[in-house]
Amino acid sequence: MNHIGDTNKMVSDTPRTDAAIGNSQDRSWMDGTLCRQLERELNAANERTKRLEEYGNAMVAHVYCYRTQRKWTEEAYQDLIETIADWEKAKEAKP
Repeated sequence: MNHIGDTNKMVSDTPRTDAAIGNSQDRSWMDGTLCRQLERELNAANERTKRLEEYGNAMVAHVYCYRTQRKWTEEAYQDLIETIADWEKAKEAKP
């Protein structure tokens, strides 16, 4: 038995909506346009939240490192500055 799926199939960016429409007995009233748009917006918001959490965690790690070592190396300081800049960009990039 082959457990590997067809790798040539397109992967939808709205799998939950597609599943709900596909499972509906009467699809005549629903084309899913709004549902798909809302699902895309939710996915984008979740991705943005994930990036913000990652950058926030990196900033906390930098500060923790400073507190334990009581000094900044130039490399660590520059890395912190870049991480803060990335965090700021992620905050501004609203879905």
